[in-house]
Amino acid sequence: MNKTVSIIGSGFSALSAACYLAKAGYKVSMFEKNNTVGGRARQLIKDGFTFDIGPSWYWMPDVFEKFFNDFGKSTSDFYQLDKLSPAYKIFFSDEVITIGDHMDQICEEFERIEIGSSKPLRKFINQAQEHYDIAINKVVLKPGISPFELVTKETVKRIDRFFKSISSEVRKNFKNPKLISTLEFPVLFLGAKPSQTPSFYSFMNFADFGLGTWHPKGGMYEIIKAMKKLAEELGVTINNNNNVEKINVNNGKTTGIIVNGKLVESDIVLSGADYHHTETLLNKNHRQYSESYWEKRTFAPSSLLFYVGFNKKLKNVEHHNLFFDTDFEAHAEEIYDNPKWPEKPLFYVNFPSVTDKSMAPDDCETGFFLIPIAPGLEDTPELRQQYFDIIINRFEDLTNQNVQSHILFKESFCINDFIKDYNSYKGNAYGMANTLMQTAFLRPKLKSKKVDNLYFTGQLTVPGPGVPPSLISGKLVADLITKNEA
Repeated sequence: MNKTVSIIGSGFSALSAACYLAKAGYKVSMFEKNNTVGGRARQLIKDGFTFDIGPSWYWMPDVFEKFFNDFGKSTSDFYQLDKLSPAYKIFFSDEVITIGDHMDQICEEFERIEIGSSKPLRKFINQAQEHYDIAINKVVLKPGISPFELVTKETVKRIDRFFKSISSEVRKNFKNPKLISTLEFPVLFLGAKPSQTPSFYSFMNFADFGLGTWHPKGGMYEIIKAMKKLAEELGVTINNNNNVEKINVNNGKTTGIIVNGKLVESDIVLSGADYHHTETLLNKNHRQYSESYWEKRTFAPSSLLFYVGFNKKLKNVEHHNLFFDTDFEAHAEEIYDNPKWPEKPLFYVNFPSVTDKSMAPDDCETGFFLIPIAPGLEDTPELRQQYFDIIINRFEDLTNQNVQSHILFKESFCINDFIKDYNSYKGNAYGMANTLMQTAFLRPKLKSKKVDNLYFTGQLTVPGPGVPPSLISGKLVADLITKNEA
């Protein structure tokens, strides 16, 4: 087989697809507009500090392991993986909850907050494990072509869990608002409000409490470096600083792409770039989805991010820290229901140098601050500074220390950067939310309905947002291409 595949972008899903297609015998070339591979999972290195620009949580280690196993490799062939203990801290206004690295510790912490809560917690997580096994081994491995993909004897038995929300399930079993927030937090990775997310997605709670939180030494970019190395070993050609300007179509079939003004002929074109943006590379008559279609979708949040170098070690913090000292529901409404800059934002802070000394100079700390916000908002330097001031003051109060006088530098990334660097629709950070009406076959398709030999992968198609789903998306589209285009 000598068929050529041109892949637009080089994020997790694109790299995953590239590896599977090269293994299947296709001649694969990748075209990345930025100067490094990785898509949103890029890296910032400054003055001895190392930051993951994008994803910072390593959940579902089994999905990463399965990916490398498919090529006769293991994650340990490429990077060192450490389980975090504790996994993370959650700061409330009057209390801190510490999530340990196994269920016994977590149950103890739940009992400390609400006596008797460990029993429903174990039952809830056991159910979440059942959902995880079904989701990861059956549901997410389907290409989103037919509604019947969701019909298995396991899902039929649990059909009600697609129509009940995570929020209702959690609140039925737990009364303490802090424990409710703790259990609703993981589904935020799916990009929707807990009240809009089917309870079947409690499998994210098993990913959290059951499988634990991990860290690849050197940061999340080590995974990208590993996938790049694997792809090149398989014969994939990777071209950075190559902006794709148009997808050529002739007689209803793609014939290649225009890159930096030049035609690259291809038998198959696969886009791992933003789905909406990719369709703008086509003439209007070849686009599957209208602007009004995209306007009506529920998108996952965007983010205001800060990368901060501190000249001292910080106290009272862990590798991952969630600040839920304000109203969870109010912030969610300001993202999804009434999009605007939040009055009292929740935020997340990642200090990888707490557990990984390679991420910062000696006696220093690498800090990654994230505020989830609605996509499409106004983004100005003044707003960025205003919100940094808000969260850094709260951070100091809640961790009982002065840090502002120890900041060596601060860089930010927000909606305008997501649009400029990733052609992201409205500057979203995580793709399209996994609500009931945007699950599986109801998401944008892996294969174009209007152009032969044109395919898509990534967080706007199946299975959905997040790093492990992106790896799976790459496999799904590669399998589809291999089946259709052999």
